[in-house]
Amino acid sequence: MKRSATVLLTALAPVSWGTTYAVTTAFLPADRPLFTALARALPAGLGLLALARVLPRGAWWWRSAVLGALNIGAFFPLLFLSAYRLPGGTAAVVGSVGPLLVIGLSALLLGRRPTARALTAGAVAAFGVSLVVLKAAGSLDTVGVLAALVSTASMSTGTVLTKKWGRPEGVGPLALTGWQLTAGGLLIAPLALAVEGAPPALDARAVGGYLYLALANTAVAYWLWFRGIGRLTATQVTFLGPLSPLTAAVVGWAALDETLTPLQLTGMALAFGATVAGQLGRGGGGGAGAGAGAGRRGSGVGDGRVRSRGATGPAVQAGPAGPLAPARPAGPPAPAAPAGPLAPAQLAREHS
Repeated sequence: MKRSATVLLTALAPVSWGTTYAVTTAFLPADRPLFTALARALPAGLGLLALARVLPRGAWWWRSAVLGALNIGAFFPLLFLSAYRLPGGTAAVVGSVGPLLVIGLSALLLGRRPTARALTAGAVAAFGVSLVVLKAAGSLDTVGVLAALVSTASMSTGTVLTKKWGRPEGVGPLALTGWQLTAGGLLIAPLALAVEGAPPALDARAVGGYLYLALANTAVAYWLWFRGIGRLTATQVTFLGPLSPLTAAVVGWAALDETLTPLQLTGMALAFGATVAGQLGRGGGGGAGAGAGAGRRGSGVGDGRVRSRGATGPAVQAGPAGPLAPARPAGPPAPAAPAGPLAPAQLAREHS
């Protein structure tokens, strides 16, 4: 699949997440953030596990638990906590620094040198989002700010580790998504019960809202997100994140009779432009053809990864058609083959 198509499909995830606020306020019971996080994660994860019919093996039991905690189990409750305690979209502004965190973590964990273009685009995206969602307010709640920062750091770390570890050989993004959502939901369940007590009574309107959140907003959206992480660089994926608050602003204007000022429209243009800029070039190393574990240093033994180039090049995963061709034996020198995208065989076993 062409990189542009992969970017567009991955972008559907944050666009879907941008509808969460409108659905929550219009359809769901008030003041039940942990139950809402649980209702999003656990049913979606169990449903994907039933479809994939693949369980983790070996090291992937603890890796799935770690990724599930970072991307779901910690991220969901902290995100809702910050949204409840911070005014005027401040949580979205704090979350918009995610691309900058991923750039730094990619340099630390994946060995990808940050580029001036990526750093500039990250700063512009955060500034543009602030113009869209930040409103005048009094003093900020310290707990809310900390929750927003930690939730952003948690998701950013989970994104980079998902890229670093890739997937086990023969396992597609559907199963990987199911593992993480289930692990995250199981972590949220006891917390929701201890803090909020028994689940609230639900009417048909609330049931419809929770079904939307669990299916389209979580199961499908996170499958597209993790699928994108496997085909794009972590930086390119996280630069799609600002589409979430932009979508929330547009949905608020279209469905909730909210207004958009010229300053907000300017911010939307800046944030969208930064999102597009984050997809240009190599994004700090590797492109759409980079494997799910691109940038990983060292041996790939144990999770189906093989090195096809030097330490600074992307890792390549053996496709289902067989292992990569053996290295060229010693002999007369031959011209080096140009770097190019991975063979389509790599993607043959992925659920789509």
